[in-house]
Amino acid sequence: MQIAPSGYRRRVQQRNCPWLRCKRSQSDEERCTHIQRVWHANWQVYGTVKVWKQMHREGLPIARCTVQRLMRKLGLKGARRGKKVRTTRPDAARPCPLDLVNRQFTAQRPDQLWVADFTYVSTWQGQMFVAFVIDVYARRIVGWR
Repeated sequence: MQIAPSGYRRRVQQRNCPWLRCKRSQSDEERCTHIQRVWHANWQVYGTVKVWKQMHREGLPIARCTVQRLMRKLGLKGARRGKKVRTTRPDAARPCPLDLVNRQFTAQRPDQLWVADFTYVSTWQGQMFVAFVIDVYARRIVGWR
């Protein structure tokens, strides 16, 4: 790859002398320090919106998308509410069920082939599991519990 010597020297100078950089990168450096300060001052749980609002409260005008871009660049993430839901806990000791239809989920007439499925629904009491029996031909739920 060929690079003009003048372009190479300019890039090296910009790296060594911050005042030669473009205005956006200069302001980004200053804003990054403010974003890190706000994020650390709030126990590293603030996300983009809360950091943005806090900076406005402190009199530092900045766009929300700029805060988002710089937080992503710095690797800062806000805490997520709730706990991670783990719905499947595989047991290596148990055998896998047989595939009785050989992955052929088609039927020529109603009630020829039924399949089962289940899912979970979040409720105030916790996770509720719902099981369905589905007619493959009609693609309708035959029963549920």
